Order: sequence, then structure tokens, then C-alpha cells
Amino acid sequence: MSFSQLSPSFRQALIAGTVATLCTLTVTLALSTANRQPILLTSPAASSTTTSTFVPGVITSGDATVSKRPDIAFISVGVDSVEATASAAQRGLADKAAKLIARAKALGIADKDTNTGGYSIGPNYTPGGTINGYRASEQLELKWHDVNTVGKALDDLVQAGGATHVGVSFGLADPKVAQAEARSLAIADARSRAAAMATAAGVKLGQVLRVSDLTFSGRTPTRDFAAGAAAPTELPVGQLDVTVTVEVDFAISG
Repeated sequence: MSFSQLSPSFRQALIAGTVATLCTLTVTLALSTANRQPILLTSPAASSTTTSTFVPGVITSGDATVSKRPDIAFISVGVDSVEATASAAQRGLADKAAKLIARAKALGIADKDTNTGGYSIGPNYTPGGTINGYRASEQLELKWHDVNTVGKALDDLVQAGGATHVGVSFGLADPKVAQAEARSLAIADARSRAAAMATAAGVKLGQVLRVSDLTFSGRTPTRDFAAGAAAPTELPVGQLDVTVTVEVDFAISG
């Protein structure tokens, strides 16, 4: 039987059912497409040539110490003034500081070797925590180039210059020579350790790839002295240790 021979009511029902089925399929396909994960297609850029190279090696550290006699003394001297008002304390400090600086110059300390280490003005407190005036303080940093007479210089700065806060430390005027000597010995020490490690590992030591200086430089600790000592101040100088630590990376030779 052809479609045209069907009754009108049946043909309408068949068309309606077909349309409904097509709508359902359309919705199903739409939902399926929406839930599908996207597919990304990528291709490497023509200019991308990133590579990583691992270079086998031996990493060691070395250290060495060179002892030298200090040839310079760093003197720290200070004065302070306590008065009822801040302005009065400042004026009193100015007079004491001028006296101390004049004495340093009389000892032969050049202006380039005289620096201000600190200057402050503030309330002065009693042990109970109340303010009983104001204190003004000034600290000078001096370079003394004859370590054999530094004790005499300190006595003069205290007794004739009026210094009340005194300290001294020793160093080298030009530490680079001693540092270079210690650095060469430290690198030799690192090479010796690396050679031993290479032998133990059954490989041959190659050229140096990198050298790092891990040295921390500093002066000898400052010694504090009480002002107004009756006997002449004696300051043994001794030796100053210059220590250098390095890290060296060696290649492994084929």
C-alpha cells in the first residue's frame, strides 16, 4: 500500500510520529556533542630546539689558612655628656668631642683615618625607669698604623683626650695579598680532594669547570678597655689568621 492510499488521519499520525522521532534524535546528538571532551591537536614549533645537557663531574671544596702579623689597629673611642636638657647635653658633648679629636690629631692620626662611628642624643633613665636628663654620645673610629704603640695611643686618648668608651681590633692594611696566597692553597686542597675522589670512583679528573669563593671576611674581635687605667696599656698583637674556602667543579675526563 502506498503512502497516498492511507487514510488522512493515519497519514497525519505517521507524520507526527516521524517528526517527534527526528526531534528526539536531534536533541540526543546535541547533548552528546556538548558532553564530548575537546580534542586539541598541537604541533611542535619549528624554532623550538630546547635541549638539556648533563655534564658529569666532581665537586669538591678546599680551604686554607695563612697567618700574618697585623699591621694596623682599628681604635674605637667615644665620649658622652649627661645634662638636664637635650641642648645642654649636646653642647657638653661638642666640647668633649672637640677635645678628643684634637688629641687624635696631635698623635698624628690623619683626617682620612678619622671617622664618626656613631652619634646619638636621647633621654637618660634612672634604674627605676624615670627620665632624669638627656645623654648625648659620639663614637670615633680611628686607624692606627703602628701596632707596636697602640697601647700608648689608647692611654693618651683616654688620659689627655677624655675618651670614656674604648675598644681596639687588629687587621691588615692590605689583606688581598694574604687572601690570594690562601686562595691558591685552598684551590690546591680542592684539587687534591677531587683527585682522591676520582681515583676512588675509577675515573679521570678533567679540567676545572667552575670555582666559587665561599670566604667570609672579617676583623679580629674588638677588645674593650676600661678608661683611666693607671698602668700603661699593653696589647699583644700576635698573629692574624686569613682563611679562604673555595668550591671547585671538575669535569670527568674521557
